[in-house]
Amino acid sequence: MGFIKEFKDFAMRGNVIDLAVGIIIGGAFGKIVSSLVSDIIMPPIGFLIGGINFTDIVIRLKSAGVDTAGHVIPAVTINIGSFIQTVFDFTIVAFAIFLMIRTINRIGHKKAEAPVTPPAPTKEEQLLTEIRDLLKEKK
Repeated sequence: MGFIKEFKDFAMRGNVIDLAVGIIIGGAFGKIVSSLVSDIIMPPIGFLIGGINFTDIVIRLKSAGVDTAGHVIPAVTINIGSFIQTVFDFTIVAFAIFLMIRTINRIGHKKAEAPVTPPAPTKEEQLLTEIRDLLKEKK
């Protein structure tokens, strides 16, 4: 029973749960960014460049064909367009995370930098200050 209890304690620890939630949300965010790049950003860029669909940009190393037995041999290509789209996806995700972390850091610094007003001196402190000042005057 010790092993199962230890595993349960590990799995239910706050950091593990937070990490799991972060991964799930990150995956969903990645899909949103991929759609943003492929469906909204890349078509106008392709249009401006001359109607190019980036996912169609490939370097064909070997054309598709049919072997002697009648089996289709797929083409061998280097998919540069897909790579470009993935780079755009990564750049947008990285930029969004940068903005989020930057905002969090600024909020944290504002809380830390907020000037703390010293508490008003008590009557005892005021009296002691007056006594100190009088003693300084006598010297």
